[in-house]
Amino acid sequence: MTVTSPALVAGPPAPRRAWLADLPVLAVAVVWGGSYLAAKGVTTAHTVIAVLVLRFALVLPVLALAGRRRLRALTPAQLRGGGLLGLVLGGIFLLETYGVVHTSATNAGLIISLTMVFTPLAEAAVRRVRPPAAFLGAAAVSVAGVVLLTQGAGFTAPGAGDLLILGAALARTVNVLLTARMKALEDADPLSLTTVQLGGAVLVFALLAATPGSGDSPWAAAAGFGAPQWAGLVFLSVLCTLFAFFVQTWALRRTSPSRVSLLLGTEPLWAAAAGIVIGGEHLGPLGLAGAGLVLAGTAWGRRAAG
Repeated sequence: MTVTSPALVAGPPAPRRAWLADLPVLAVAVVWGGSYLAAKGVTTAHTVIAVLVLRFALVLPVLALAGRRRLRALTPAQLRGGGLLGLVLGGIFLLETYGVVHTSATNAGLIISLTMVFTPLAEAAVRRVRPPAAFLGAAAVSVAGVVLLTQGAGFTAPGAGDLLILGAALARTVNVLLTARMKALEDADPLSLTTVQLGGAVLVFALLAATPGSGDSPWAAAAGFGAPQWAGLVFLSVLCTLFAFFVQTWALRRTSPSRVSLLLGTEPLWAAAAGIVIGGEHLGPLGLAGAGLVLAGTAWGRRAAG
């Protein structure tokens, strides 16, 4: 049974207030869509781990300082759960970042949107229930779209980067399911939990950076950055991580989770727009058809699962 506050019983927020709450959330979707192109401009195959260390090390102290009192209130079980999710989060970012180095920003943004299809399918499998027929149809449309999207030059095997991004979408699904099923995390403060997760991910990146053969060190990578690379790194750290988290927390207190989710679901559109307009990427007829199917399939799947 859901307990509804009197404010919600009175009706939806006024249009002006709803619009003011929507704009920052839409801005998060825009910057997330641009994050693939930004990561592609900052990162090479030899600097993936170094860039990840730098990206999250810049924001972690801010999060820890902002939530230091609530961090101390976490229970040992919540710390362990957050640490485990941090390991998964580290895997997600490794797959995404290595993937975007080896594929286009447009492909990355559209393929990662398959998380919206994979998650309900995985949840149905865990609960041993059959998904609605409409949702299965939406999943088939999305998968067909990805096949076309990655075949712009003809029907060949998807590239390594496309497969890595697909793996990241699957890892995101695992992260969502783990978060939902860990009872100890139900009452955890969101800011504190996010800080612990990012701390676990940074620890993974730092350990990998200290491993021989892992590529450039964070310090060597930072020393080689010019103004465009530093601008991209600040964009990824401040806007795509710090700003995005605080806006989501702020918005969920002022509007509905469904509205926030719908606005954030426009991320693939912005990723495609950034890749094509700013990055000069070209999809070709097959790629454009595939992009359309991915967007249509994920939108249909969201409605069918909702």
